[in-house]
Amino acid sequence: MGKKPIPLRLILASGVLLLLCFSSCKKEEITEPPTANIFYSVADKQVAFTALTTNAENWTWDFGDGNTSTDKTPVHVYDAGGVYTIKLSATGPKGSADAMVEVSLALSVREMLTGGASDPDGKTWKISAAHSDKDAITFTDPNLTVLEAVPAGALSLFLGLGEEYEDEFTFKADGSYSHDTKNGGAFAGLVFTLVNQLNVVKITPESQSFGFAVTEYTPETGATFTLTEGEDFSIEVVSQLDKTTVSTLTFKNATTLDFSGTEFIGLMDFTRKCVIQEITPDKMRLVMFMSATDGNHFNKPSLAVIFTFEKV
Repeated sequence: MGKKPIPLRLILASGVLLLLCFSSCKKEEITEPPTANIFYSVADKQVAFTALTTNAENWTWDFGDGNTSTDKTPVHVYDAGGVYTIKLSATGPKGSADAMVEVSLALSVREMLTGGASDPDGKTWKISAAHSDKDAITFTDPNLTVLEAVPAGALSLFLGLGEEYEDEFTFKADGSYSHDTKNGGAFAGLVFTLVNQLNVVKITPESQSFGFAVTEYTPETGATFTLTEGEDFSIEVVSQLDKTTVSTLTFKNATTLDFSGTEFIGLMDFTRKCVIQEITPDKMRLVMFMSATDGNHFNKPSLAVIFTFEKV
Protein backbone atom coordinates (compact mmCIF):
# COMPACT_ATOMS: atom_id res chain seq x y z
CA MET A 1 0.00 0.00 0.00
CA GLY A 2 1.30 3.51 -0.74
CA LYS A 3 1.77 6.25 1.85
CA LYS A 4 -1.16 8.53 2.42
CA PRO A 5 -0.56 12.04 1.13
CA ILE A 6 -0.05 14.76 3.79
CA PRO A 7 -2.96 17.20 3.68
CA LEU A 8 -2.06 20.58 2.26
CA ARG A 9 -3.58 22.40 5.22
CA LEU A 10 -1.20 20.58 7.59
CA ILE A 11 1.81 21.54 5.50
CA LEU A 12 0.68 25.16 5.47
CA ALA A 13 0.05 25.10 9.22
CA SER A 14 3.52 23.68 9.89
CA GLY A 15 5.07 26.38 7.77
CA VAL A 16 3.22 29.07 9.69
CA LEU A 17 4.32 27.56 13.01
CA LEU A 18 7.93 27.43 11.81
CA LEU A 19 7.74 31.02 10.64
CA LEU A 20 6.26 32.15 13.94
CA CYS A 21 9.02 30.35 15.82
CA PHE A 22 11.74 32.03 13.75
CA SER A 23 10.11 35.41 14.29
CA SER A 24 9.52 35.10 18.07
CA CYS A 25 12.80 33.36 18.89
CA LYS A 26 14.93 35.95 17.14
CA LYS A 27 17.06 37.90 19.69
CA GLU A 28 15.84 41.44 20.15
CA GLU A 29 18.36 43.92 18.82
CA ILE A 30 19.83 46.30 21.43
CA THR A 31 19.53 49.90 20.31
CA GLU A 32 20.10 51.84 23.58
CA PRO A 33 23.28 52.31 25.65
CA PRO A 34 23.57 50.44 28.99
CA THR A 35 22.47 51.75 32.38
CA ALA A 36 23.97 50.57 35.66
CA ASN A 37 23.23 50.57 39.38
CA ILE A 38 24.45 48.43 42.29
CA PHE A 39 22.44 46.54 44.88
CA TYR A 40 24.22 44.84 47.79
CA SER A 41 23.55 43.08 51.08
CA VAL A 42 26.07 42.66 53.92
CA ALA A 43 26.66 39.79 56.36
CA ASP A 44 29.69 40.62 58.52
CA LYS A 45 32.56 40.86 55.97
CA GLN A 46 30.70 39.02 53.18
CA VAL A 47 28.89 41.13 50.60
CA ALA A 48 26.52 39.90 47.89
CA PHE A 49 26.42 42.25 44.91
CA THR A 50 23.90 42.47 42.08
CA ALA A 51 24.40 44.47 38.89
CA LEU A 52 21.12 46.25 38.17
CA THR A 53 21.72 46.92 34.48
CA THR A 54 19.93 47.22 31.16
CA ASN A 55 21.34 46.62 27.68
CA ALA A 56 24.52 45.10 29.14
CA GLU A 57 26.26 41.85 28.27
CA ASN A 58 29.45 42.09 30.33
CA TRP A 59 30.12 43.21 33.89
CA THR A 60 33.43 44.15 35.54
CA TRP A 61 33.62 44.69 39.29
CA ASP A 62 36.34 46.37 41.37
CA PHE A 63 35.73 45.55 45.05
CA GLY A 64 38.05 48.27 46.36
CA ASP A 65 40.51 45.86 48.00
CA GLY A 66 42.44 44.77 44.93
CA ASN A 67 39.99 42.01 43.94
CA THR A 68 37.77 41.95 40.87
CA SER A 69 35.01 39.86 39.24
CA THR A 70 33.20 39.53 35.92
CA ASP A 71 30.06 37.86 37.32
CA LYS A 72 26.76 39.69 37.20
CA THR A 73 25.94 38.71 40.82
CA PRO A 74 29.25 38.13 42.63
CA VAL A 75 29.68 37.40 46.34
CA HIS A 76 32.88 38.77 47.87
CA VAL A 77 34.42 38.20 51.31
CA TYR A 78 36.70 40.97 52.59
CA ASP A 79 39.74 40.16 54.72
CA ALA A 80 39.27 43.15 57.04
CA GLY A 81 36.61 45.61 58.09
CA GLY A 82 36.72 49.06 56.61
CA VAL A 83 35.13 51.45 54.16
CA TYR A 84 35.41 50.24 50.57
CA THR A 85 34.51 51.93 47.29
CA ILE A 86 32.99 49.41 44.87
CA LYS A 87 32.95 50.15 41.15
CA LEU A 88 30.93 48.44 38.43
CA SER A 89 31.46 48.83 34.69
CA ALA A 90 28.74 47.36 32.45
CA THR A 91 29.26 47.10 28.69
CA GLY A 92 26.97 46.26 25.80
CA PRO A 93 26.76 46.67 22.01
CA LYS A 94 25.93 50.36 22.36
CA GLY A 95 28.55 51.42 24.88
CA SER A 96 29.20 51.23 28.63
CA ALA A 97 27.87 52.54 31.95
CA ASP A 98 29.52 52.88 35.35
CA ALA A 99 28.21 52.78 38.91
CA MET A 100 29.88 53.24 42.27
CA VAL A 101 28.90 52.68 45.90
CA GLU A 102 30.62 52.95 49.30
CA VAL A 103 30.25 50.03 51.70
CA SER A 104 31.13 50.05 55.42
CA LEU A 105 31.99 46.67 56.96
CA ALA A 106 32.61 45.56 60.56
CA LEU A 107 34.09 48.94 61.45
CA SER A 108 36.12 49.63 64.56
CA VAL A 109 35.71 52.96 66.35
CA ARG A 110 38.96 54.15 64.77
CA GLU A 111 37.75 53.21 61.30
CA MET A 112 34.44 55.00 61.85
CA LEU A 113 36.32 58.08 63.11
CA THR A 114 38.97 58.23 60.37
CA GLY A 115 37.59 56.32 57.40
CA GLY A 116 40.27 53.65 57.88
CA ALA A 117 43.45 52.88 55.98
CA SER A 118 41.52 52.77 52.68
CA ASP A 119 40.82 56.51 53.01
CA PRO A 120 44.18 58.35 52.91
CA ASP A 121 42.46 61.74 53.11
CA GLY A 122 40.82 60.83 56.41
CA LYS A 123 37.32 61.71 57.55
CA THR A 124 36.15 65.25 58.21
CA TRP A 125 33.52 66.16 60.80
CA LYS A 126 31.61 69.28 61.80
CA ILE A 127 29.09 70.18 64.48
CA SER A 128 25.65 69.14 63.28
CA ALA A 129 23.24 72.06 62.95
CA ALA A 130 20.44 69.52 63.34
CA HIS A 131 21.86 68.40 66.73
CA SER A 132 19.93 65.54 68.37
CA ASP A 133 17.50 65.07 71.22
CA LYS A 134 20.48 64.10 73.40
CA ASP A 135 22.46 67.28 72.74
CA ALA A 136 22.56 69.53 75.80
CA ILE A 137 24.51 71.76 78.14
CA THR A 138 24.75 69.88 81.43
CA PHE A 139 26.17 70.13 84.91
CA THR A 140 29.28 68.05 85.60
CA ASP A 141 27.53 65.74 88.05
CA PRO A 142 27.48 61.94 87.67
CA ASN A 143 24.15 62.09 85.82
CA LEU A 144 25.17 64.98 83.55
CA THR A 145 21.97 66.73 84.60
CA VAL A 146 20.65 68.89 81.77
CA LEU A 147 20.90 72.62 82.31
CA GLU A 148 19.70 73.54 78.83
CA ALA A 149 18.63 71.38 75.90
CA VAL A 150 20.25 72.18 72.57
CA PRO A 151 17.67 72.29 69.75
CA ALA A 152 18.37 72.35 66.03
CA GLY A 153 20.30 75.45 64.99
CA ALA A 154 21.03 76.42 68.60
CA LEU A 155 24.36 78.10 67.88
CA SER A 156 22.54 80.43 65.50
CA LEU A 157 19.18 80.76 67.21
CA PHE A 158 19.95 81.48 70.84
CA LEU A 159 23.72 81.97 70.96
CA GLY A 160 24.25 84.02 67.79
CA LEU A 161 27.37 82.01 66.86
CA GLY A 162 26.03 80.07 63.88
CA GLU A 163 29.27 80.39 61.89
CA GLU A 164 30.80 77.74 64.15
CA TYR A 165 28.74 75.10 62.34
CA GLU A 166 31.19 75.62 59.47
CA ASP A 167 34.37 74.59 61.35
CA GLU A 168 35.80 71.25 60.19
CA PHE A 169 37.86 68.64 62.06
CA THR A 170 39.73 65.92 60.12
CA PHE A 171 41.03 62.62 61.54
CA LYS A 172 43.35 60.30 59.60
CA ALA A 173 44.10 56.63 60.20
CA ASP A 174 47.80 57.38 60.83
CA GLY A 175 46.90 59.50 63.86
CA SER A 176 47.29 62.90 62.24
CA TYR A 177 44.72 65.61 62.82
CA SER A 178 43.84 68.91 61.17
CA HIS A 179 41.40 71.65 62.00
CA ASP A 180 39.90 74.31 59.72
CA THR A 181 38.31 77.20 61.62
CA LYS A 182 36.85 78.67 58.40
CA ASN A 183 36.21 82.06 60.05
CA GLY A 184 39.47 82.45 61.97
CA GLY A 185 37.79 81.86 65.30
CA ALA A 186 37.02 78.81 67.39
CA PHE A 187 33.96 78.03 69.51
CA ALA A 188 35.34 78.43 73.02
CA GLY A 189 34.63 78.99 76.68
CA LEU A 190 34.51 82.66 77.65
CA VAL A 191 36.32 82.13 81.00
CA PHE A 192 39.12 80.28 79.19
CA THR A 193 39.39 83.11 76.65
CA LEU A 194 39.54 85.91 79.22
CA VAL A 195 41.94 84.16 81.63
CA ASN A 196 44.37 83.47 78.79
CA GLN A 197 43.97 87.02 77.43
CA LEU A 198 42.99 85.78 74.00
CA ASN A 199 41.22 87.91 71.43
CA VAL A 200 37.45 87.59 71.35
CA VAL A 201 36.31 87.41 67.73
CA LYS A 202 32.61 87.42 68.54
CA ILE A 203 30.37 87.35 71.57
CA THR A 204 26.66 88.02 72.02
CA PRO A 205 24.64 88.69 75.17
CA GLU A 206 23.06 85.25 74.81
CA SER A 207 26.37 83.42 74.38
CA GLN A 208 27.89 85.38 77.26
CA SER A 209 25.08 84.30 79.57
CA PHE A 210 26.01 80.68 78.84
CA GLY A 211 29.76 81.31 78.99
CA PHE A 212 30.54 80.89 75.27
CA ALA A 213 32.52 83.01 72.80
CA VAL A 214 34.26 82.79 69.45
CA THR A 215 37.96 83.05 70.18
CA GLU A 216 40.81 83.79 67.80
CA TYR A 217 42.70 80.56 67.10
CA THR A 218 45.37 79.34 64.69
CA PRO A 219 45.26 75.55 64.23
CA GLU A 220 48.39 73.62 65.13
CA THR A 221 50.58 72.34 62.30
CA GLY A 222 51.35 68.62 62.40
CA ALA A 223 48.77 67.92 65.10
CA THR A 224 47.91 64.40 66.26
CA PHE A 225 45.06 62.77 68.14
CA THR A 226 44.87 59.85 70.57
CA LEU A 227 41.87 57.52 70.61
CA THR A 228 41.53 55.37 73.74
CA GLU A 229 38.88 52.69 74.21
CA GLY A 230 37.81 51.07 77.50
CA GLU A 231 39.27 53.83 79.67
CA ASP A 232 38.11 54.76 83.16
CA PHE A 233 38.41 58.48 82.56
CA SER A 234 38.36 60.68 85.67
CA ILE A 235 38.33 64.45 85.75
CA GLU A 236 38.22 66.96 88.63
CA VAL A 237 35.19 69.22 88.33
CA VAL A 238 33.76 72.14 90.30
CA SER A 239 30.13 72.84 91.10
CA GLN A 240 28.55 75.41 88.81
CA LEU A 241 26.16 76.30 91.65
CA ASP A 242 28.52 77.22 94.49
CA LYS A 243 31.82 77.54 92.54
CA THR A 244 33.73 75.87 95.39
CA THR A 245 32.73 72.21 95.72
CA VAL A 246 35.28 70.07 93.90
CA SER A 247 34.58 66.43 93.06
CA THR A 248 35.80 63.73 90.71
CA LEU A 249 33.67 62.77 87.74
CA THR A 250 34.47 59.32 86.32
CA PHE A 251 33.38 57.81 83.02
CA LYS A 252 33.71 54.03 83.28
CA ASN A 253 34.90 52.04 80.26
CA ALA A 254 34.82 55.18 78.14
CA THR A 255 36.08 55.91 74.65
CA THR A 256 38.02 59.16 74.68
CA LEU A 257 39.72 61.56 72.30
CA ASP A 258 42.77 63.60 73.24
CA PHE A 259 44.93 65.95 71.18
CA SER A 260 48.46 67.23 70.86
CA GLY A 261 49.50 70.77 71.76
CA THR A 262 46.69 73.30 71.65
CA GLU A 263 44.34 71.21 69.50
CA PHE A 264 40.79 70.17 70.35
CA ILE A 265 37.50 69.29 68.69
CA GLY A 266 34.33 71.35 68.83
CA LEU A 267 34.96 73.43 71.96
CA MET A 268 38.24 75.06 73.04
CA ASP A 269 38.65 75.22 76.81
CA PHE A 270 41.00 74.21 79.64
CA THR A 271 40.07 70.54 79.15
CA ARG A 272 40.74 69.35 75.60
CA LYS A 273 40.05 65.67 76.19
CA CYS A 274 36.50 64.58 75.40
CA VAL A 275 34.33 61.46 75.62
CA ILE A 276 32.74 59.74 72.63
CA GLN A 277 29.23 58.83 73.78
CA GLU A 278 28.17 57.28 70.47
CA ILE A 279 29.64 56.90 66.99
CA THR A 280 28.48 55.56 63.61
CA PRO A 281 30.14 55.99 60.19
CA ASP A 282 28.17 59.22 59.68
CA LYS A 283 27.54 60.71 63.14
CA MET A 284 29.14 60.92 66.56
CA ARG A 285 28.11 62.50 69.84
CA LEU A 286 30.79 63.96 72.10
CA VAL A 287 30.92 65.12 75.71
CA MET A 288 33.18 68.20 75.92
CA PHE A 289 34.01 70.19 79.04
CA MET A 290 33.81 73.90 79.82
CA SER A 291 34.85 76.03 82.78
CA ALA A 292 32.19 78.63 83.55
CA THR A 293 32.92 79.79 87.12
CA ASP A 294 35.03 82.70 88.32
CA GLY A 295 36.03 81.31 91.73
CA ASN A 296 39.31 79.76 92.88
CA HIS A 297 38.64 76.70 90.73
CA PHE A 298 37.99 78.64 87.54
CA ASN A 299 40.08 76.22 85.46
CA LYS A 300 38.08 73.13 86.42
CA PRO A 301 35.09 72.29 84.23
CA SER A 302 31.71 73.11 85.72
CA LEU A 303 29.64 72.34 82.63
CA ALA A 304 29.60 69.63 79.98
CA VAL A 305 28.66 70.40 76.39
CA ILE A 306 27.14 67.44 74.54
CA PHE A 307 27.03 67.97 70.77
CA THR A 308 26.43 65.76 67.78
CA PHE A 309 28.94 65.89 64.91
CA GLU A 310 28.23 64.77 61.36
CA LYS A 311 30.48 63.56 58.56
CA VAL A 312 31.22 66.22 55.99
